[in-house]
Amino acid sequence: MTENDVVGIGNAIVDIIGRCDEAFLARHGAAKGHMRLVDEATVTARYAGMGPAIEISGGSAANTMVGLASFGGNAAFIGKVADDEFGRIFKHDIAAAGVTFQTPPVQGKAPTSRSLILVTPDGERTMNTYLGISTDLDHGEVDAALIEKAGIIYLEGYLFDQPQAKAAFRQAVSIANRAGCKVALTLSDGFCVDRHRTEFLDLIRSGVGILFANESEIASLYETTNFDEAARRAAAGVEPLPQAGGEMRRGIGIAVERHGRDGIVPRDLRVVPGRHARVDAVRTQRREEHVLVDVGLRQRPAHAWP
Repeated sequence: MTENDVVGIGNAIVDIIGRCDEAFLARHGAAKGHMRLVDEATVTARYAGMGPAIEISGGSAANTMVGLASFGGNAAFIGKVADDEFGRIFKHDIAAAGVTFQTPPVQGKAPTSRSLILVTPDGERTMNTYLGISTDLDHGEVDAALIEKAGIIYLEGYLFDQPQAKAAFRQAVSIANRAGCKVALTLSDGFCVDRHRTEFLDLIRSGVGILFANESEIASLYETTNFDEAARRAAAGVEPLPQAGGEMRRGIGIAVERHGRDGIVPRDLRVVPGRHARVDAVRTQRREEHVLVDVGLRQRPAHAWP
């Protein structure tokens, strides 16, 4: 029995959003408009100097699960937090948004991850992110029972960095494959692809059925400048996916945003070859939520749809 439409696995980060002037950025050496990884001492000092702020659960996959829940889906999240103030903030906020979060907090190690999002009067955001304990997620935190009762698991590429997190991803894919649960992966960033290309490809071949990427990420993954060639290569060696009406067709669903005259525009989720799911009016920043809702909720009995 499916209890959650989607279970996300990724970095558990507390977003701390506050306003500041440009003098504050200059004083702290923060490059305006950029995201920068910082250490614990730096994030602590800048947090102490901030004015009033909003503190909410964040992280790429966690935000996607919150978005999915806001559309009426049943979502859960697996991520690592410490047993500290920010860990408790993360747990409370994501649960308040309607997402199941049961990963036990960890004591005596690194603090909970957090990102300072500094907004200047012109609306520009400057991000200073301390990754903390979230990147230490390992196979011990992968909740097999949660995955076995999910329609889809959604893996965040940003987390695919440390050896223990890679092991957790492989374990999650193995559990999902045995349970008949679909696996979705977002490549997250071109730098992630460049660092882990071979291992990403191995993970995809091991049972990923839905791949999220932008045009440059998927082209980089297959080391080509041609999108259609990258899409064709993505179709090789992946699990079959159910089509509407119940038929099975070999292929991988790909949700890709492409550059057009009006900026970045989305490309429909596709099965290569063939078509898997319809995606209407997908906004670039919401592509994962829309696609996961479409693929996940479409499998529910009609009486269970929100």
